[in-house]
Amino acid sequence: MKTRILLADDHVIIRHGLRSLINAQGDMEVVGEAGDGRSALGMARQLSPNVVVMDVGMPELNGVEATRQMATQVPGAKVLMLTAHGEQKTVREALRAGACGYVLKDMAFEELASAIRTVASGKTYLSPNVAGAVVDGYLTGAGGNGNGEEVRGVFSKLTPREREVLQLMAEGKSTKQVAMALHVSVKTVETHRRQLMEKLDLHSVAELTKYAIREGLTSLT
Repeated sequence: MKTRILLADDHVIIRHGLRSLINAQGDMEVVGEAGDGRSALGMARQLSPNVVVMDVGMPELNGVEATRQMATQVPGAKVLMLTAHGEQKTVREALRAGACGYVLKDMAFEELASAIRTVASGKTYLSPNVAGAVVDGYLTGAGGNGNGEEVRGVFSKLTPREREVLQLMAEGKSTKQVAMALHVSVKTVETHRRQLMEKLDLHSVAELTKYAIREGLTSLT
């Protein structure tokens, strides 16, 4: 039986290239493609893939948040992050969210194929340079203040829904558009925006946008 794979990346050319390479493997098949995290979550529920190859930086819902929700909604799907982001903080949060593997995009396809087989078998796979960063982080208290205490970032300061609202706002969506995307009322979004500003001590949407980009919730591209 072939390993069923869902591709989640906001770059069409990358998805198409990966589809061709993966389908050329005798033991794998791509069953779907998604261009954003929210679509990936819906397709995973519908298609029940064995492995989801997930980018980190995607619109609507970033890869870390999509992975976090997928872990509870589609527990049978193993998430393998395939991204250009190799920062310790991003790797750490992806693994905490439930990712079973983390591969950088500058690696050869052979490593990705090996990673897919590894996570499909129920094991964890980390690219060598990523694994080193993770180990170093735990040994030195990465993301900490030098005393082994972790500095609280966006993933610990904010609730999952607050992070979703922040990302959508940072991507330029209006309050009404955010409400429609999350299936909540405009008043609820306004409440989340006020709470975000209070929690983060920020006072405008522009400041919230800069914060979201700096923390990796979204990007300028």
